Amino acid sequence: MLAIEKVDTENKSQVKRFVEFYYHLYKDCPQWVPPLFVDAYLPLNRHKHPFFEVSDADFFLAVRDGKVVGRICAGVNKLYNEYHHAKKAQFYYFDSLDDLEVARALFEAVFDWSRSRGLDTVVGPKGLSPFDGYGLLVEGHDQRQMMTMMNYNYPYYQNLVESLGFEKEVDFVSCYLPADAFRIPERIERIAQWTMKRGQLWVKQFKSKKELVGWAQRIGLTYNRTFINNWEYYPFSQGDIDYAVQNVFMVADHRLIKLIMHGEDIVGFLFAFPDVSAAIQRARGRLFPFGIVDILLEMKRTKIVAGNGMGILPEFQGTGGNALLYYEMGKTMLDFKQFEFVEMTQVAETTHQMRADLKNLNGVEYKNHRVYRKSIA
Repeated sequence: MLAIEKVDTENKSQVKRFVEFYYHLYKDCPQWVPPLFVDAYLPLNRHKHPFFEVSDADFFLAVRDGKVVGRICAGVNKLYNEYHHAKKAQFYYFDSLDDLEVARALFEAVFDWSRSRGLDTVVGPKGLSPFDGYGLLVEGHDQRQMMTMMNYNYPYYQNLVESLGFEKEVDFVSCYLPADAFRIPERIERIAQWTMKRGQLWVKQFKSKKELVGWAQRIGLTYNRTFINNWEYYPFSQGDIDYAVQNVFMVADHRLIKLIMHGEDIVGFLFAFPDVSAAIQRARGRLFPFGIVDILLEMKRTKIVAGNGMGILPEFQGTGGNALLYYEMGKTMLDFKQFEFVEMTQVAETTHQMRADLKNLNGVEYKNHRVYRKSIA
């Protein structure tokens, strides 16, 4: 018999069941990159995760004959809804056996949870942090997950979700740019050089990790303002920015983070990270005793760099800033003497210019993550 159980997040045993089901389900999947246990448990900690400062979520397990067969999270991002004047719920952490009965029971729990709060639409997968990956993987299942910045799921998830009446909301495409095919078009280089000679925009590079972290708060604010016209935008809370500092910038290579400056103001950014997926896989969720050492070594030997964020403030687009970003991306890739290709992760289909630019740079689309929606009114 199938039953849905709401997780008491103060109960360590229940939280453990929720987290460990995911590891058990994917333990034999060669493309999956297991999150570190510390990161996997954090979203269920209402006292530490910034989402719960202003928003709400609950977690559910599907249990059949005493065995966990699925899980899901139902949430409401109040900052997003207030900004967009919406009544949207979101789902995340949907993991299940290939069993429509299980999926239906989990989503019915989400629908009931959402209706009880006066919400009329469910979207997802969409995480509790703006730095969680978006969507179900619908193309590229044969490729290894890019660290834990992006979701990985079995191909059958798409059929389960669509069978329950969900429709496409937006796609996030990832592409790779091989070093031997990557070329900065002459026009882009000319505009970038012209922009720098004019002196209105310039590139800020960091000399140390300490210097980077010192700029993190300012970078977080600019990051948020840059995507004000994007589908997923909402005003970050201070907790969101602090979360980014603790979980993103602390593991970054300062040499791969660059800012576009206008005077002393940040107007654009390029975030790139060495792909340490292989080491994270070997760690199997544990940093100690050897995981952290292996990850640090992988940063120096990996041939892949992940471009996980680039953008220019809307008011500075068309002033040469975009060309300057691509020019700097090319320098990072070709001059670093380590990387064989860059993966640009999760570029929303609504960012038409960036999608076109990446194709002009010989980018090859090879992964697609889809966010779904369903009306429950």
